[in-house]
Amino acid sequence: MAEHLSDAELADLAMASTPTDPFADGAVPFGQESMGAELLPEWYMPVPQMSAADRTPRRVFTVGLIIVAMLLLNGVGLCVTYGLPEIAW
Repeated sequence: MAEHLSDAELADLAMASTPTDPFADGAVPFGQESMGAELLPEWYMPVPQMSAADRTPRRVFTVGLIIVAMLLLNGVGLCVTYGLPEIAW
């Protein structure tokens, strides 16, 4: 379990540290798996749950269609920045 520190104790630790202090032995870089310990609580910043199920063929087709439509509209000289096609000159 993590140690609970008061605001005064945290301020004392911050004032006593220097930028050249070495990292703690248990420090883990972001993006690396920790050995069973959470870096942040799940309620504060949950780990994104990306799966192949999120990429259904229907979603892939819809996103691809939107991208192709935007490229074609811009390619023929129309501006769709505000939602309605306008001549860009």
